[in-house]
Amino acid sequence: MAQGRGTAAMIALMLLFCMLTLHSRMAHANTYNVGDTSGWSFDAINWAKGKDFMATDILEFHYDPALHNVVVVDEDGYNACNIPEGAKVYQSGDDQISLAQGMNYFICGIPGHCQGGMKIAVNAS
Repeated sequence: MAQGRGTAAMIALMLLFCMLTLHSRMAHANTYNVGDTSGWSFDAINWAKGKDFMATDILEFHYDPALHNVVVVDEDGYNACNIPEGAKVYQSGDDQISLAQGMNYFICGIPGHCQGGMKIAVNAS
């Protein structure tokens, strides 16, 4: 009987540790302004170089919604500047997107903008 309570206490402590670890990571997510002071623009393609991103970090895209948008794409969509069917399109001009672990790809879906360098690839560890 006493051994059962000890096991239950150990499981409770492990769950508490896991919750605290998860909460700590979420509380320490960084927020990045894509393009820095230029915002989401044609020179954004090199913006992510040299930066270390973590899963759950937030990318903020600031732009004129009458001129641009942000589309979450896969690697093929990024390389070909194509919007796959069902892709998530943001168009508020002030979008906040949480990074998933691994590669994250974003393009502007306005014709010609992606080809003009309005795209970024971000690797989040």
